Amino acid sequence: MSSARRRAAAYWLSAPALAVYALFLVVPIASMALISFQNFEFYGGIQPGITLKNYREIFTDSYYWEVFGRTFWIALVVTALAAVLGTFEAIVLHRMANPWKSIFLLVVLGPLLISVVVRTLGWALLFGSTGLANKALLALGLVAEPIAFMYSVTGVVVALTHVLVPFVVISVWASLQRIDPAVERAAVSLGARQPTVVRRVIVPLAMPGILSGSVMVFALAASAFATPAIIGGRRLKVIATAAYDEFLNTLNWPLGASLAVLLLAANVLVLYASNRLIERRYKAVFRESAA
Repeated sequence: MSSARRRAAAYWLSAPALAVYALFLVVPIASMALISFQNFEFYGGIQPGITLKNYREIFTDSYYWEVFGRTFWIALVVTALAAVLGTFEAIVLHRMANPWKSIFLLVVLGPLLISVVVRTLGWALLFGSTGLANKALLALGLVAEPIAFMYSVTGVVVALTHVLVPFVVISVWASLQRIDPAVERAAVSLGARQPTVVRRVIVPLAMPGILSGSVMVFALAASAFATPAIIGGRRLKVIATAAYDEFLNTLNWPLGASLAVLLLAANVLVLYASNRLIERRYKAVFRESAA
């Protein structure tokens, strides 16, 4: 079979997947983008025509700048915490022997088996003024009065970190599986202590996995809806909850679609930049290995 026929066969074999991809992803996103350029009137609904009114309103209103800033600040903090905690957990898991490794891996990944709404409601019970978290802090004498976890950035960050840490653990653990154990033994034989081995050998070699997991966490944290809606409430808006309100409360679909499009564009930009960074890191690691 010629190369042209092989390429044509590959395209035909992938056609069903591409059709599903186009139907359930490309078409809805394209429809949302088209709606974002339409005008909305309170008594007339969505009006025909093309306008940039919605984007001008978002870029000129300080309220939306605050919402975008809060969203990406929460995403950055959650990503940093998840990267540190997830890397530490993955390294500990990697050093465990069976059957403990399998047991604790299931414990770490257990939250992924539970609905995000159920997990968030559990945090809401813990975060109340009379919840277990504040009761424990008061009993230990660490605080003089209950901390306002609910309806605060702190509560949203804690809950999102718990939800998203497993994604970093999976990514870093997969990277650690590819590291030759002889590298660590060589570092120890040269006199390096375990903290130094982890800092100078294990973490740099696992950096592609750390970056990959961080990218996933950032994208999921920036677009999260259930956790900010339940823990943050009506007063602590992020882009997802603001778009939800425009769609279902005020019925201003064009403005809600504009918020969703801008969130998607920002996430795509971050993912593209991160992938470029990860590719450079992989090339640097392979170059060092070859040398």
